[in-house]
Amino acid sequence: MITVADLQAAITQRIEHYNQTDCPVSQRASETRSLLDSRNQVLAEEVTSPFAVPRQNVSAMDGYAIATGSTLTQDSSIDIIGESQAGSPFAGSLQAGQGVRIFTGAVVPDACNTVIMQENTNFAAIRDSIDKSQPYPIILSQDARADDNIRKQGEEIEQGEQVLSRGKRLNPADISLLANLGVAEVKIYTPLTVGVLATGDELVALGGELHSLAQIYNSNTPTLKSLLADLPIVIKDYGIIPDQLAATTERVHAAMQECDVLISTAGVSVGDYDFLTTVIEQLGKINHYKVAMKPGKPFVFGELTQDLAKPVLYFGLPGNPLSTVVGGLQFVIPALWQMAGVRTEEQPMRLTLAATVTNDIRKSPGRKDYQRAVLTQADDGSYQVHCFTSQQSHRIKQLSQANCFVVLEQDSGNVAAGSTVTVEPFPWLSR
Repeated sequence: MITVADLQAAITQRIEHYNQTDCPVSQRASETRSLLDSRNQVLAEEVTSPFAVPRQNVSAMDGYAIATGSTLTQDSSIDIIGESQAGSPFAGSLQAGQGVRIFTGAVVPDACNTVIMQENTNFAAIRDSIDKSQPYPIILSQDARADDNIRKQGEEIEQGEQVLSRGKRLNPADISLLANLGVAEVKIYTPLTVGVLATGDELVALGGELHSLAQIYNSNTPTLKSLLADLPIVIKDYGIIPDQLAATTERVHAAMQECDVLISTAGVSVGDYDFLTTVIEQLGKINHYKVAMKPGKPFVFGELTQDLAKPVLYFGLPGNPLSTVVGGLQFVIPALWQMAGVRTEEQPMRLTLAATVTNDIRKSPGRKDYQRAVLTQADDGSYQVHCFTSQQSHRIKQLSQANCFVVLEQDSGNVAAGSTVTVEPFPWLSR
């Protein structure tokens, strides 16, 4: 069996070759999307700013814009002859010794070289007695300096400056940036088509009826679709395949003609009715089979190649929902982000933290273990984690009750209460 780390590295290396040679990212199809419909999509071109930000000198404070050449020492008097509001700049002319009332974000008149905060004047003492429609004097309560409280034109972004580069995964902060620049549409890479299928005579699709006690609902496909919902992909559902070699071959062959990636659940073990590994070997090859982790040992990473211009990468997940989640988080999701052309530093981080375990944990050496647990944080900021006593992979309610995995390394054994362990919080809890 390959280790988790080695399998992750092997998948990364294979996709790097795929992105450079089999299906070069630089030659991928692209499309134009509305900015509001671009979250988590991958930018296919550089974006440059159409104008400077700020577009002109603007005030960083409520106060007074003072004309160049004015005396800026304490107790100096300045004649205020107008106002500059956001969206309504002062249109007159100014001389030394004059200024205008100005508000945050408003344009600083060209004749002015500083903004004095209203708190540093006698404004509070005179505000109820002045007629703002007429010129009035203010007195500086402390010295001021040239250029104070002015956001200079282009100090944040210069006109023509590159603000986002190709391969950027667009997030809400990027959308805010582009909206500020008036960018209504962006060019993104056309999303990958990812096929999903489930196998098993016992499976019934959601909405159907269970006609015998031997039947169960297909929970893996909804689980997988939910896990992949934030990715820049189009999911194509190939339904449930019965445990028959011919039917499995036919469905996989159809899917490989239409998809960039194929993901299956169940049918990859060594049972008499597990046909997927046979079909993958007939239509392509298996790169790696079985990984030293629990749950999810019978994981398959391969590719479908028969009569195809480029390979269709294949991920075969075991048949229980917990294995689908663990295999999806550790292997499938990072692989799909990489295939989508997202730069390494832009791919979602796999967050881990250290916590004190509050109960004894049972573990046998030999496989890396992902145990369901509940993570809490104390008032002092420290973390504690409690593992569920039973860790069988079929226990679906526990997965819903948990908020993290305790990750125990391959060679580790039992862990005593009070020990420090590594925890991976579920990523969907931070979204």
